Amino acid sequence: MTQNQWNAVDGYFDAVFGDEDPALAAAAEAHIGFDLPDIGVSRSQGKLLHLLALVQRAERILEIGTFGGYSSIWLARALPPGGRLVTIEWERSFAETAAGHLARAGVADRVDQRVGRALDILPDLAKTAEEPFDLVFIDANKPDTPEYFDWALELSRPGGVIVVDNVVLGGAVADAGNPDGGVRGMRRFHEKVAAEPRVSATTIQTVGSKGYDGFTLAVILPGQQDRPEATDLP
Repeated sequence: MTQNQWNAVDGYFDAVFGDEDPALAAAAEAHIGFDLPDIGVSRSQGKLLHLLALVQRAERILEIGTFGGYSSIWLARALPPGGRLVTIEWERSFAETAAGHLARAGVADRVDQRVGRALDILPDLAKTAEEPFDLVFIDANKPDTPEYFDWALELSRPGGVIVVDNVVLGGAVADAGNPDGGVRGMRRFHEKVAAEPRVSATTIQTVGSKGYDGFTLAVILPGQQDRPEATDLP
């Protein structure tokens, strides 16, 4: 299989399901304005997040890594009346662009945008959050993913779901000697998840318009959520 074939297959399914509207299409092109590669999730991946939120009957969702708001729109549209998405973005210009896309999509009223370093915001969120999250989506700085997972576990309810994107990194995750910080972070993340008795998890390799990568799905086992004090976390 080649990238051209993966693109063609994704294009076929995108055309068959026809899920994307102008607001989503605009958010999907956010990278162009920043002269960046297309680093957001694909249309099919966005729809998968939407469906996971629906299956989970999620009323509270946490997203670490907003970028242009594409995945945020998919997640927010899965929320019931009164539901809330908290999304964190380090880069202010990305967050401001996302705000426009969220407004255009008609979901800004159910999204709480936080701007700053996630590892600074998450401890405050743990202190102030009234209810735990039903679903957490992590798609941010790869070296810090193990710590994001720690906080996702802290902030989620028993039975909650944690989804992490870009965990295969084109297959580089299998190379124990790779010095790249993102690869080392993902290897450390997987080792942490495997050693965590409170979750059951798997990682799935993916191909498509975003190339060869994968995502991890972790479920917090009911009755297993013995939360540590927030001060004990990184």
